[in-house]
Amino acid sequence: MAAAAPPAAPRALRLLGAALLLLLLVPAGRRAAGTPVVTELRCQCLQTLQGIHLKNIQSVKVTPSGPHCAQTEVIATLKNGQEVCLNPEAPMVKRIIHKMLNKGSTN
Repeated sequence: MAAAAPPAAPRALRLLGAALLLLLLVPAGRRAAGTPVVTELRCQCLQTLQGIHLKNIQSVKVTPSGPHCAQTEVIATLKNGQEVCLNPEAPMVKRIIHKMLNKGSTN
């Protein structure tokens, strides 16, 4: 008995599905002027520290809440290159951000 050939319809549907997925993944060639480029669509900080000594911090990036994440995120880059997430509600972190902002405005 000869083996039956697989039906063409399921194969065609798989190819169509793959083509549609590829179209969704390929970014559009143009975007409106002023449209922000979103690189992450999720929170970056899953765990946070309550604080870290100011002398170990090279820079601080504060990302406000938005469609990517419901909470404000504070990411400190340490002098050794490591990035750590800080709890934006912790009193010590608020002081660090305040000092970093004041340091930038005096120069």
